[in-house]
Amino acid sequence: MTTGSPRPGKALHHRTMAQGATDELRRRILDGELRAGEPLRQAALAEELGISRIPLREALVQLEAEGLVRINAHKGAVVSELTSDEIDELFDLRAAIEPMLLKRSAPKLTPEDFARMRALLDEYDRELEDANVRRWGELNANFHRLLYQHADRPRSMTLAFNLLQECDRHTRVQLALTGARARAEEEHREILRLCEEGEFAAAAKLLKAHILNVSASLNALIRPK
Repeated sequence: MTTGSPRPGKALHHRTMAQGATDELRRRILDGELRAGEPLRQAALAEELGISRIPLREALVQLEAEGLVRINAHKGAVVSELTSDEIDELFDLRAAIEPMLLKRSAPKLTPEDFARMRALLDEYDRELEDANVRRWGELNANFHRLLYQHADRPRSMTLAFNLLQECDRHTRVQLALTGARARAEEEHREILRLCEEGEFAAAAKLLKAHILNVSASLNALIRPK
C-alpha cells in the first residue's frame, strides 16, 4: 500500500535544493548583487537556479526569517531595505547581550584562545585591506563568538549568534560605506588587549560602545540629510 508521503531520498534532495537556493540568494544579497528594494521574481529565479518554485519559496521564507527578504502576499518578495528602527532594535539587543557574555567568558579565556583570536584578527585585517567584502561579516561574527565561547549561557549565545548573522549585511555596509574599517580593527584589538590584561569591565564597556557605534554610523548613512 502506498501513501502520499515523499520517499526519503526525494525529501532529502528537496531540502538540499531549498538550502542551496537559500545560500545562493543570501550570498547575492550580502554581496550587493541584489539590492535593497529589488523584487525577487520567483519564476525567473527558479529557472535561473534550476529548481522548482517550491524549494525556492522555502528559501525565500528562510531569508525572510533572517531579515534579508520581505514577503508580501500581494506584491511578492523583495530584498529588505535597511531601516532605522530595524538597526536600532538589532544593535540595542546586541549591546544588551554581548557585554554580559563577554564579562562571563573573558576570565576563562586561555592563551590558546587569545592566539586563535589574534590570528583571526590578522586575517580580518587582510580581508579589510583587500576589500574582500564577502568575508567581513563572517570573520567579525567568528571573532565575537570566540570572545564569548566560555560564557556558559547557551540560550544567550544562540541569541547573540543569530543577531550577528542577521547583522552581517549591516556590518558589511558599515565597513564599506562609512570609512569605519580602521576603527573596527583598532577596537577589536583593544577589546582583546583589555581581556588579556584582566580589564574585563573596561573590555565590556568598549564592546558596548563598539556595537552602538555601528548602529550610529549606519543610521547616519541612511537617514535623510
